[in-house]
Amino acid sequence: MTGDLMSRARAGDGNAFRELTEPYRRELQVHCYRMLGSVQDAEDALQDSLLAAWQGLGGFQGRASLRTWLYRITTNRCLNARRSASRRQAKEWDVPTIEPPEPTRLGEVVWLEPYPDTLLEGATHVPLGPEARYEQTESISLAFVTALQVLPPRQIAVLILRDVLGFHALEVADMLDSSVESVNSALKRARAGLRQRRPTAADRERPPACDSPAEDAIVAKFVSAYERADIDALVALLTDDVFMSMPPMPLEYEGRDAVARFCDLLFRSGRKIDLVRTRANGQPAFGIYVSTPSGIRHGTGLLVLALAGDQICAMTRFDNSVLPWFGLPRSLPG
Repeated sequence: MTGDLMSRARAGDGNAFRELTEPYRRELQVHCYRMLGSVQDAEDALQDSLLAAWQGLGGFQGRASLRTWLYRITTNRCLNARRSASRRQAKEWDVPTIEPPEPTRLGEVVWLEPYPDTLLEGATHVPLGPEARYEQTESISLAFVTALQVLPPRQIAVLILRDVLGFHALEVADMLDSSVESVNSALKRARAGLRQRRPTAADRERPPACDSPAEDAIVAKFVSAYERADIDALVALLTDDVFMSMPPMPLEYEGRDAVARFCDLLFRSGRKIDLVRTRANGQPAFGIYVSTPSGIRHGTGLLVLALAGDQICAMTRFDNSVLPWFGLPRSLPG
């Protein structure tokens, strides 16, 4: 059946090509997202890759699997995008009447975007090679994707192909037109760079399972505290080293006291906030809606939580441009 599809696709049958590549589309899109950190850039890179595959199908010799061949094309298209991309620029603080406290530092990855869990369906249960070191859920988390973005492009590619997807070093060397020695060297440097940028699993408790009673319990406490503007209840949920960021604004706050000062400033503004639950990057997320005097609630952003045990170890706020990706409206009726 696959041989017949390949013959038809090589003869110019677009439907046959789509049938051949559709089983890999979701996982390739996630691959592009890990490489680029942006949903929009990932979709552009995926479309470019599939076009290149369609145009170059005559050169596919079958020495590797179709999946491996598609990863080769997609990885190299993402590398080109990393080298030439005009990244989304940082934005200034845009909440009127509220002046943010001094940040702990300014973030580098202002182009980061959240990835809807609805797009992960069928993409996180892909066959992994024997070299894989990360669980698929961990390797799509915001912390992991953010840490990847500050590595050199080639190191990102090698680490994802080897440690996330589990390809052999020889396969990766072939994908990147490189040597096994060069791949192993890049992987060693990438692992070291990643360790500097993110805590290891041994450094904190594991998050509760997705949609488990344990996760639901901490989410319910968070929603209650946030919607009631109860700063004490919120702070009680935070780890000592909790981290808050808000791309495309570069402001970052690290530590319970710094995050508490920021949240207290928002709460004291007197704005009535409602949270609408969704999921992003395998993590609990919420559309943020602020009430107006007319009763209409305007969407002001998306908040994604990272959990450690029964506490919150990170909060990432994105602007309201991402709400439609999650099926959330720009406003809610009163």
